[in-house]
Amino acid sequence: VAKPRHRPLTACRASSRITMASLLAPYPGKQYLIGGNWKCNGTKESTAALVATLNGAGDIPAWCEVVVGVPSIHIGSVMGTLRKDIAIAAQDCSATGMGAYTGELSAAMLADYGVKWVILGHSERRTNQGESSALVATKTKQALDAGLSVMVCVGETLEEREAGRIDAVVLDDHMAALKGKFSEAEWARIAIAYEPVWAIGTGKTATPEQAQEVHASIRAWLSTNVSPAIAKATRIQYGGSMKGANAAGLLSKPDIDGGLIGGASLKAEFISGIAAVAPKP
Repeated sequence: VAKPRHRPLTACRASSRITMASLLAPYPGKQYLIGGNWKCNGTKESTAALVATLNGAGDIPAWCEVVVGVPSIHIGSVMGTLRKDIAIAAQDCSATGMGAYTGELSAAMLADYGVKWVILGHSERRTNQGESSALVATKTKQALDAGLSVMVCVGETLEEREAGRIDAVVLDDHMAALKGKFSEAEWARIAIAYEPVWAIGTGKTATPEQAQEVHASIRAWLSTNVSPAIAKATRIQYGGSMKGANAAGLLSKPDIDGGLIGGASLKAEFISGIAAVAPKP
C-alpha cells in the first residue's frame, strides 16, 4: 500500500539538535518509533553504565520518537537518570487490574509510576509463556485503559514462513485478535511491531523488501478492518535484528515506520547508528 510517510511539514528545523523548546513542541509530522528492548539484561552496575552510554550517544533527530523497554526492577533507577528525550516502556503487563494476583504487574501500576509505554505479545512471551493472541489483546486493552501506549508484537517463525503461512499467522491470528477491540482514539496509541521470529537474535535479517511486503500487508489489514485513517497513521516497526548496519535501508521503505531493537539497544549505536540515520522526511 503506497503512502507518503509523513504529512507535509508546517515548520522546518535548522538542525536536529535536541533543545528544551524542541521537547516541548511536538514534531509536526509522523515520527519514526525507535523502540529498544533490553529484555532480561542488566545488573545495577551495568544498567547505570548503559544509561550513561545512551545519555552520551548524541542527538536524536526530531523526526524520531525513542523508547526503551526496561526490566521492571530497573525502571525506577532508569527513570531518574535517563535523558528526557527517551521514554521508558515496560516489557509486559498483566491482563488484570490490581488485586489478588501474586507476582503480576498491572498497567495501572506502571502508569501511576510514570511509565508511558508497554511492549506486549513479544514472540519470546508467546513462545516461552504460551501467551495467546487473545491474551495479548486483553493485555492491550488493560494498558490502553490505564493510559499507556502499546507496541503490539506480531510475526511468524521460520517454519511458518517456509510453509507459506505468513498471512495466516500475522494477519489471521495475531492481528485478527485485535479486531473490534479498540476505538480509533485507542488505536492512535498502538504501534505494531513486526518481528520475523526467525530473525530475532540469530543475526539473520529480513531484507528491506521482505520486511516491506509484510508491513504493507499489515497496513492493508488495518485499512480494511479498522479504517484507512488508522492504517495511514499507525506506526509499524520492524523487529528482526535491526542494527546500525541495516537500519537506513530498512527505514527507507515506505511502510517501515521504526524498529523494535534488541541487542543493538544495549549499545550506543541504538542512538548513533539507528535513530540518527533515520531518513529525514
